[in-house]
Amino acid sequence: MKEIPITEIENLKIGNAQDIEGGTGCTVLLCARGMPAGLDVRGGGPASRESQLLSPLAAAEAVHAVLLSGGSAFGLDAAGGVMRYLAERDVGFDTGITKVPLVCASCLFDLVVGSPDARPDAKMAYAACRAAEQDAPEEGNFGAGTGATVGKYHGPATMMKSGLGIYAVQLGDLKVGAVVAVNALGDVFDIDSGRRLAGMLTPDLSTFADTERTMYTENTVRGNLFTGNTTIGAVITNARFDKTKMNKIAAMAHNGYARALNPVNTTADGDSIYALSVGDMQSDLNLVGTLAARVMGKAVARAVLRAEPAYGLKTARDFL
Repeated sequence: MKEIPITEIENLKIGNAQDIEGGTGCTVLLCARGMPAGLDVRGGGPASRESQLLSPLAAAEAVHAVLLSGGSAFGLDAAGGVMRYLAERDVGFDTGITKVPLVCASCLFDLVVGSPDARPDAKMAYAACRAAEQDAPEEGNFGAGTGATVGKYHGPATMMKSGLGIYAVQLGDLKVGAVVAVNALGDVFDIDSGRRLAGMLTPDLSTFADTERTMYTENTVRGNLFTGNTTIGAVITNARFDKTKMNKIAAMAHNGYARALNPVNTTADGDSIYALSVGDMQSDLNLVGTLAARVMGKAVARAVLRAEPAYGLKTARDFL
């Protein structure tokens, strides 16, 4: 198994657009031919669009784009820009009258940095689609990771800057990759060494606190924990599966969150993972699901390691 650029996965284009000053952005994953897709949501505060399309009971067998966005639920409007981009290129589900692009979207809560009035809109998402034509997505403070933060159990005073992470591998002819905007309540860990990479800081900002241990020590009922933190991502494979199997792969990919984030899937998070099939090779479902968890865990780490200081917040680079 070897690490590869995610751009080596065929039939997929990824693009970012962002408002650095406003502290928000969006990341789009495009597949003009359509991609069978699944979704697994485990956090308690998701903001999403067209999720029911991915149910095995829904008629649509494939979608044409997934949008990962900041802006909390306000960011859902940005999907209209992706629809316009695809419609202009005659991409969509053929209804017999016109082609309707099928665009799923999930948003994270980044309104605490930059400006709370800065939100991804259709214009920004359209720009992300245009950027996808270059197929050279950047990590860190870009796209949906622009305003992402982690370690928020004690609020913004001790949180850290996070970002967008991308990681992919190839095993024989099989390719599996992940894209994730890490905006977690909890702390971030390296899945191989267990080393803490980012998270809640001590009051003097000199070192890491331990969110899990803090929760046990305080043992109190807490109110609003930035409801709507949310880590959102997608795993992509060139293996061919229908959307029922892709829903299982999305579920298995959450093991990557569980290894890399702690605590995870809280009521203050809307943690979601899409799983996208963009190729035609034959592979084993459990193999792809296991690889999906690994690449997602590695992408989570890259999201904090590639982040740069912004909005007065420290990053993993300040401590490692």
